[in-house]
Amino acid sequence: MFQGDSITDAGRDYNDYHNLGSGYPKYAAEALERRFPEVSFDFINLGISGNRSGQLFDRIYYDGIILEPKIISILIGINDIWHRSMSRIETTDEQFRANLTATLRQIKKYTDSKIVILSPYLLDCDDKEDVREGLKTLLPIVRELAAEYADVYIPLDELFLEAMKDQSRPRFYSDDGVHPNVNGAKFIGEKYAEYVSSLI
Repeated sequence: MFQGDSITDAGRDYNDYHNLGSGYPKYAAEALERRFPEVSFDFINLGISGNRSGQLFDRIYYDGIILEPKIISILIGINDIWHRSMSRIETTDEQFRANLTATLRQIKKYTDSKIVILSPYLLDCDDKEDVREGLKTLLPIVRELAAEYADVYIPLDELFLEAMKDQSRPRFYSDDGVHPNVNGAKFIGEKYAEYVSSLI
């Protein structure tokens, strides 16, 4: 199961949670099926565009726990920062920590699901310095909670940073620094399959 915000949602069909959209869940599923042709996978995407950590907590029972996924992946946090400057609804770092901790505790308490946490990230862009600053304090929280609760942690911020050292073309992975284009979605999908293979 893939959970998160628009990066996970990626235009999925809300009437069919097996529809993975056009983002990284689609490429992660394809990559896992290539790696494990003998496994019969059942992939579910329940990411919702615009979601923050509090909204994910609000719906984690019906959009997660009740479905008893073997693996649940969470990529959340960028909207918690982004909305600080865009709206009156502010999620502080402390609130983010509390929301994500409560979500992970619920998953641990009521399921046997393996938990995968992917880090939020910001790629090359010219107009989101407030988001970049916010990540400096948010990412350590994600890493800390991943160390405590996750079976697998995928440091997308670090992986993208390393990949961009060999990529001279600006905005190769994302047009706005947040939402991956096809190149970015494929990159996340391949890394996802690589990291999650230990759980299959």
